Amino acid sequence: MAEKRRKFDAEFREGAVRIVTETGKTVAEVAKDLGINETTLASWVSWARRAGTAPGGGNDELERLRRENAQLKRDNKELAMERDVLKRCMVLWVK
Repeated sequence: MAEKRRKFDAEFREGAVRIVTETGKTVAEVAKDLGINETTLASWVSWARRAGTAPGGGNDELERLRRENAQLKRDNKELAMERDVLKRCMVLWVK
């Protein structure tokens, strides 16, 4: 016979996620302390970070990382062009 699934209310899930994100404890430690499955807690933390409701997973942080990534890509492209110009100059100088 199949086991009955336990249901956790939103307040319990939010509290568990808060414990993981604010105390620095691992998901495994917190799950053991609360008596829940480790993968269940890990999925809650993942969902909270994607939704921006967990510390460190907010939309502001995500947007900052996107801007930084775009800037790094622009810088990389510019440096690659400069490198190519210097290579061509070197070839002409050697001749």
